[in-house]
Amino acid sequence: MDTQLFIEGNILTGRDAPPSHYLFKIESFSLLSKAPLPKYTSNQFDAGGYKWKLSLYPSGDKQKDGEGFISIYLALTETSSFSSGWDVNVVFNFFILDQLQNKYIVVQEWIERRYHAMKTEWGITKFIDLEMFHNPLKGYLIDDTCVFGAEVFVVKSTFKGERLSMVKEPTTYFHTWKVNNFSTLSGDQFHYSVSFGDQKWQFGFNPRGVGEGKGSYIPLYLFIPASSIPDSTKLFVNFILRVKDQMNGKDFLFQNNIVFPCPLFSKAQDAEKFMPLAKLKDRKLGYLVNDTCIMEAEVTLLGLIN
Repeated sequence: MDTQLFIEGNILTGRDAPPSHYLFKIESFSLLSKAPLPKYTSNQFDAGGYKWKLSLYPSGDKQKDGEGFISIYLALTETSSFSSGWDVNVVFNFFILDQLQNKYIVVQEWIERRYHAMKTEWGITKFIDLEMFHNPLKGYLIDDTCVFGAEVFVVKSTFKGERLSMVKEPTTYFHTWKVNNFSTLSGDQFHYSVSFGDQKWQFGFNPRGVGEGKGSYIPLYLFIPASSIPDSTKLFVNFILRVKDQMNGKDFLFQNNIVFPCPLFSKAQDAEKFMPLAKLKDRKLGYLVNDTCIMEAEVTLLGLIN
């Protein structure tokens, strides 16, 4: 579940799900901050069909007035083979883990930047104040260890001229579905929640699962009717599908960003193998209690593509 934290005039969003593309854990941060080099560059990682690296300045990028802060940047690498005049439009997020609440905090949501031959690195010079970062009550630095992360989404257009319009203040729609008498549900059909949100979202599942034996999974899909999507438009959406752990509080979730097209009825295919059926039915795990399971969905419309 997303939470919001109010810190020094800024509302920061925290979430359970880790960043989709890269996690960067630093042990002995104090030693890194005293190292002779001003920055540390991560290993290379893939996102959106391109190669990327994170650069972190533990004492701030002093050349850009970042002293007293942690600075963090996202660099596009391996560009030598790109054609002349290339550019890459990107939407990205940086995260820091609040280890006390186990929440991934977004300090500045959805940064939009254009990478090109003269500018292959973008980021935040004043990502987080060092005094706040070192405050043990904030949970960012515990036992001299911290965790940063990144999500990178490449906005790919075609010769037809697609345009991504990001929603400045996106709304998140929540729905909780209490599924009673789970064992009696027919496995010959999908079962759907009621619709919710402005776009009339639904999520649904087949209780029989897909696959056979121990390899059987329960599919959980997010749906939207075609009538909720304007003509020649696609929806850039972030969603979380979750099965509640009613005994231990260790919910099982799937989180992703996806572009919804406009067929008769669209669904998020990524969650076809959402959860092992044996895990759902394991009485010790708390997902199915008294033949009842509780499913939740969070859907955020991030932008429109047309």
